[in-house]
Amino acid sequence: MSSTLDGWPAPTLDPRAPLDATVVLPGSKSLTARYLVLAALAAGPSVLRAPLRSRDTRLMVDALEALGATVEDGDDGSWRVLPGPRRGGGAVDCGLAGTVLRFVPPLAALAPGSTTFDGDPGARTRPLEPLLDALTTLGADVTRHGEPAVPFTVTGTGGLAGGAVTLDASASSQFVSALLLSGAAMRDGLRLTVDGPMPSAPHVAMTCSLLSEAGVVVETGPGWWTVAPEPVSPLDVDVEPDLSNAAPFLAAAALAPEGGRVRVPGWPERTTQAGDALRGLLDAMGADVDLGADGLTVTSSGEVHGVDADLSEVGELTPVVAAIAALAVSSSHLRGIGHLRGHETDRLAALTREITALGGDVTETDDGLRISPRPLHGGRVSTYADHRMATAAAVLGLRVPGVVVEDVATTSKTMPGFPLAWTSMLERT
Repeated sequence: MSSTLDGWPAPTLDPRAPLDATVVLPGSKSLTARYLVLAALAAGPSVLRAPLRSRDTRLMVDALEALGATVEDGDDGSWRVLPGPRRGGGAVDCGLAGTVLRFVPPLAALAPGSTTFDGDPGARTRPLEPLLDALTTLGADVTRHGEPAVPFTVTGTGGLAGGAVTLDASASSQFVSALLLSGAAMRDGLRLTVDGPMPSAPHVAMTCSLLSEAGVVVETGPGWWTVAPEPVSPLDVDVEPDLSNAAPFLAAAALAPEGGRVRVPGWPERTTQAGDALRGLLDAMGADVDLGADGLTVTSSGEVHGVDADLSEVGELTPVVAAIAALAVSSSHLRGIGHLRGHETDRLAALTREITALGGDVTETDDGLRISPRPLHGGRVSTYADHRMATAAAVLGLRVPGVVVEDVATTSKTMPGFPLAWTSMLERT
């Protein structure tokens, strides 16, 4: 099915044709973004094989090149990153990419000259102030231009003092990752403490693991991290598949008639990706989940149950889990996700509004959602320029005829070609 000016008609599962598909995922957005930043800071050229090529990661490439790095395309789909003399004086388009919005300003503070950051309209309300305040404490010159987030300007002198800083990371763990990624390039290193709770802790663990791959030692304890000033080693890495992008495809397996299954090859046995939590969540909701040498296979039991789940560390999975929950036979409580109000859109309000408009029963709480099963009907689902809202709408359409997804092209943020991959999966029966 093709997208039209009126939206994309989400295909439904055919109960007469058992689902049996293999879905090959592109590289992880979270890993690709972090590897790119470290490669730009490294002491020599790096090679990233099977990186994600999407709007977000291309914005990251453009930002790093504006600051002096060069990123070359390899014949095998790899990226070769050549760090160059750092320079400011340009402009960075963040789009709606939180990784660009948060990870690149510390690099700009290390470069001589003024770099101005802007982005899509939705980026103007994304949480950022704690990070900019922390950069100022560490010696950066940051000028705000009247908005809560972008536009702003970072003026560097060719280095950053670094040292000790405390920040409020309750709105985003990316604040912590942003400073850790550049900490080794600061003159005095970095001694970072968070004040209060921090969501999405696995993403910070991922950052620390990648720093270790690059030869940077990070010491950590409850609520604190230290990074010594030292060279960043060049990287030669294979980027893992994006496990969070697997969420809608594996949801299709769970929602299919009994025996329907989806396989994702290359699923790592050990990973720092938050998306690996899908295995436990889908198991709790009634699917059969098997991880083997050939990847991950999810098989339908024919019935999906509700779940009581704390998603504070895996908030990015919430839209798809909420969509599954709206189609379950019992109620769900999704907790620990109040910070999703500051993502590409207010995801809690958006999910409540859109599922309710289809006849669902969703109640927004202080830190999450309560979802009770009700018969759903078709309708147009708004996506708010949010890729995960679009994939959640596609999941709802699996069992609800007549769901039309507005702006399905927004999925290119993390998975170019999603509509084709989705329809192809459903045709492989």
